[in-house]
Amino acid sequence: MAQQLNGNSTQGLLQGKTFAEFFAGIGLMRMGLEKRGWAVKFSNDIDPEKKEMYQAHFGDTDQHFLLADIHKISTDVVPSVALATASFPCNDLSLAGARAGLKGKQSSAYWGFVRIMREMEDRRPAVILLENVTGLLTSHRGEDFKEALLALNGLGYTVDAFILDAICFVPQSRQRLFVVAVMQESNNKISTREAPYFFESEVRPKALAKFIFHNSEVNWRIRSLPPLPRPNTKLDSILESLSHDSAEWWGHDRAVYLLNQMSPRHKSVAQKMIDGRRWSFGTVFRRVRNGRSMAELRTDGVAGCLRTPRGGSGRQILFKAGYGSYFVRLLTPRECASLMGASHFKINASLNQALFGFGDAVCVPVIEWIAENYLDPLVEESSVAHSVRSHEEKQYAKAV
Repeated sequence: MAQQLNGNSTQGLLQGKTFAEFFAGIGLMRMGLEKRGWAVKFSNDIDPEKKEMYQAHFGDTDQHFLLADIHKISTDVVPSVALATASFPCNDLSLAGARAGLKGKQSSAYWGFVRIMREMEDRRPAVILLENVTGLLTSHRGEDFKEALLALNGLGYTVDAFILDAICFVPQSRQRLFVVAVMQESNNKISTREAPYFFESEVRPKALAKFIFHNSEVNWRIRSLPPLPRPNTKLDSILESLSHDSAEWWGHDRAVYLLNQMSPRHKSVAQKMIDGRRWSFGTVFRRVRNGRSMAELRTDGVAGCLRTPRGGSGRQILFKAGYGSYFVRLLTPRECASLMGASHFKINASLNQALFGFGDAVCVPVIEWIAENYLDPLVEESSVAHSVRSHEEKQYAKAV
């Protein structure tokens, strides 16, 4: 279903592999794109603590980072680039939140991004990459997602959507919804004669395939993507080696309390780990079940989705057991960095600041995969299209 790029998008991509990152956070979108040769020209975020983490890692922050509310940014300060990225706030879209949707206080920042794209007029980037939680797909029965896509259509972009799970790249379960919007015309209208499963694939599961099928008014441009890599790492491969007398490990009473918060089924699993003749590892989240705070243990070698530590439930806990003993602590900032594919990130932040930064970020190898398999081919196609047009124009000039 891939289609030729038109002149506008070709010229945009021929500016080079440059991008502007909105809602930049601590810079993991940038890290993923830079691994494929993309160059950042502009960054924006509203959170000064995230900027501090960004600045601690990237030495050129002062050259292009604007700390500001996106609703107050003048389009004049945004340079012309080939790509704009937006990992806009998920607070009002997450299944764990109140689900106020794109009209909510945080997630409505998306409309600030749309305003900037609209006001850039003929300087609009050729390509836009959006990232958010999969809750966007069902927010207000899909109306929020449709409205977001139609807004891009209204700016001259065709759209594609797919879902990737970080588990294919790192030992973390982290599904995210991505949208790639390309500035071009498209005749790719969804036929009512096609069944919803026509769009179903590894990266477009049934719910997304049905959304595409049932929203034919959206100007889609569906692109085939290659198979995803198979998971090949486990949680224990990214853990720091901390001695059992390290301050990070919880005291006896606190560890016992966590164990007693587990349901009988989870506590039985934990006991088998304790009785084992080797060290084994699991992760724990606290969740409220039937009005009680419960500790839920995961032991499949994969961490749960990193979150921002609002309250106690957002903190992911490591459970280490074996040889008749067990030890409990929070995941460290370095371990969180590794779970996001950013093991070499320079961390100069408090525990809470680091957990917020990584919990709100994108997974680096996921972005690298999108760049390699989606964005880079667009650049290549634009180069080919430009060469073909130049050749045709020369041939025409000779003929006349």
